[in-house]
Amino acid sequence: MQELKIKASKRDVLGKRTRFLRREGKTPAHLFGRSLESITLQCDTTELKKIIARAGTTRLISLDVEGDKEPKNVFLREIQKNALTRELLHVDFYQVRKDEKMTMDVPIVLIGEAPALKGKGRILSRGTTVLSLECLPEKVPPQIEVDISTLLELDDSIFIKDIQLDPEITVNDDPELLVVKVSEITIRVEEERPVAAVEGAEGEEGAEGAEGAEGEEGAEGAAKPEGGADKASDKKE
Repeated sequence: MQELKIKASKRDVLGKRTRFLRREGKTPAHLFGRSLESITLQCDTTELKKIIARAGTTRLISLDVEGDKEPKNVFLREIQKNALTRELLHVDFYQVRKDEKMTMDVPIVLIGEAPALKGKGRILSRGTTVLSLECLPEKVPPQIEVDISTLLELDDSIFIKDIQLDPEITVNDDPELLVVKVSEITIRVEEERPVAAVEGAEGEEGAEGAEGAEGEEGAEGAAKPEGGADKASDKKE
């Protein structure tokens, strides 16, 4: 696999003034890592876009910082873009040592076609979409490809334990974790309630409620004149 390289220079422009850098075709960046103080950098935007397209966040990059004797081994840790214009705003580089193992989440990509999907009413159910790997930086794969052409029948599945990787790569996830499965589409039908019975029950309840209400109201009405007269006389006093 061809080595990816990019040049960078140290940056003095900070804060809101970085917008002037972008107008000049430069993208602000930060370099950080274990036992490394954060360094502000800037990269040519056109070259940086090419690297991002090829490397993503899972390929090792050789970062040549102006003034340094040797290039640094880095990964793209974070890529910030404008939500509306998709303009590249900022990137973070994470420095690693080639002789020191690291942990990284790598995306799982499905390839091929599953013969089991030819059956009517079947779908492909996804489980985990990333794999947590521990290995040397140069061993980190850009993505994990899983061939689904082995799924021949309904309920056929692929688990993490079925994925073949380089022996020098350790998988941190549960081997029994599901990656993909052929499932059958299920449609739930809710039972309809008998409308007539419900309406009848409501009618009876309504009648009883009305009757009770009238009875109570009548009783109250009969008692009101006495109480009402007392209250009225009290008020007049």
